[in-house]
Amino acid sequence: MLGVLFLAVLAPAGLGISVLGELQSRGSQCVEDECFALFQGPVTFLAANHACESLRGHLMTVRSSVAADVISLLLSEANTMNSSPWIGLQLPPGCSDPGQLGPLRGFQWVTGDNHTSYSRWARPSDLTAPLCGPLCVKVSTSTATAPGEPAWEEQQCEIKADGFFCEFHFTTSCSPLTVDPEAVHISSTYSTPFGVRGADFQTLPVGSSAVVEPLGLELVCEVQPGTSEGHWSREATGAWNCSVEKGGCEYLCNQSNGEPRCLCPGDSNLQADGRSCKKPSCDDLCEHFCISNPDVPGSYTCMCETGYQLAADRHRCEDVDDCKQGPNPCPQLCVNTRGGFECHCYEGYEMVDGECVELLDPCFGSDCEYQCEPVSPTDYRCICAEGFAPVPTEPHRCELFCNESSCPADCDPNTPEYCRCPEGFILDEGSICVDIDECSQQECSSSSECRNLPGSYECICGPDTALAGQISKDCDPIIPAIYYHEEDHGSGEPPATPTPGSPTGPPFTKPVHSGVLIGTSIACLSLVVALLALLCHLRKKHGAARAEMEYKSASPAKEVVLQHVRTDRTLQKF
Repeated sequence: MLGVLFLAVLAPAGLGISVLGELQSRGSQCVEDECFALFQGPVTFLAANHACESLRGHLMTVRSSVAADVISLLLSEANTMNSSPWIGLQLPPGCSDPGQLGPLRGFQWVTGDNHTSYSRWARPSDLTAPLCGPLCVKVSTSTATAPGEPAWEEQQCEIKADGFFCEFHFTTSCSPLTVDPEAVHISSTYSTPFGVRGADFQTLPVGSSAVVEPLGLELVCEVQPGTSEGHWSREATGAWNCSVEKGGCEYLCNQSNGEPRCLCPGDSNLQADGRSCKKPSCDDLCEHFCISNPDVPGSYTCMCETGYQLAADRHRCEDVDDCKQGPNPCPQLCVNTRGGFECHCYEGYEMVDGECVELLDPCFGSDCEYQCEPVSPTDYRCICAEGFAPVPTEPHRCELFCNESSCPADCDPNTPEYCRCPEGFILDEGSICVDIDECSQQECSSSSECRNLPGSYECICGPDTALAGQISKDCDPIIPAIYYHEEDHGSGEPPATPTPGSPTGPPFTKPVHSGVLIGTSIACLSLVVALLALLCHLRKKHGAARAEMEYKSASPAKEVVLQHVRTDRTLQKF
């Protein structure tokens, strides 16, 4: 971790791409899943590490003698034994006693650890001398203590070394292309994912490409799904020249007729890529299920899913018409499907818990005033007779309706002279309803425009009205006045408009004196007594008049006797 922080302090990231454009690859080697590459050219430690990271690697770690041998091999192949390239070892800032810090003397790998089973310092006599970082390490053959073993030499990180080694890790690799010994004219050039090209590789990582120049063939090292080993392949299907990698064939490549093609053993089938072979399994032989017979190798029996039966070839499966198998499996209609069937009901029925039940009339129990009309199995609407329409707020009721200037009246067939018209119409000529032109009756104010409609009208309110620009039947609606009880009167009359300059505000009421309340109560009681007295007087007068009428309605003789009695009583008074 300290090494990573140290690199972040030295310089900004992104130097690797520009450095790679100025450096040259001098070869590479791959050992199992690790590849090492030598790049030559003057470069600082930080720029070298960024260059390796831009290729998805890092500066080389030399943890064993095998890695040291790779360094020697790459230097000898590049004829640069006298150069001193960087490796991925550095000392963070600060001073320490290297004698107490193990074989790396306090140095760390660029991977952030100090694990190693190998070290080769150029000056063993100085291993106990104090060191102060930052320092970086390069390898040199000129200071080696043994022939062919490059030694480690600490240097200031800002100086420019002759080059650097990069290290890359891959999960899988491919061997170089195998070529038929008789095809001596064929050669290949390889390109690695980390930018090294050449013809001599021991292994090549996944993602490498190979170009066979005489054949114009280009192959890629890749891993097929379900495998762990890399092999050479191409996107196009079918075999290529049989002299290179057997044409890519898994079993045998045949080019006797000039065109290469792959062959498979008798018990295998050629796959879609035209190169691999696969033995047919039991499941590949049957359309649905395959049951192997363990007692007889290679024997099997095909079976089908429910609703299917084996065809005549005993391998394919064909649908069974369940609706024709014995009695009808459905209560009404049976419809066959692949592998099964579906039950349906006749029109006017619906499926409920596997049974067909007759649908109820949605109009049953409706409150339509005239007639009910079903619109779905569960819904209905109310309709009206000709000349009528549903009431908007009560759709179950009907009202007279006319959307023209005149319509026939609704007349009683038993009493033809009794006819009705819709609201806004007037009966004319006996049985015709004619629209009333409200505009001719000046329903709208003079400053508004009146528009007559069948059975109604509307006003387009003028600019001097309360509803200017709106459409209404009353452009100057009356706003109810708020009446107040004033101190001196309680007549209910609205207060007079205040004169200019007079204070305005909400009216106030004063407490009512108790004497006023008592007087008011006495006056109300007197009025009730007077009304009761008047009522009694009227009833008595009515009773006397009624008695007199009864007497008058009696026989004439009785009336004569009564008249004599009244005359005698009058004479006695005098």
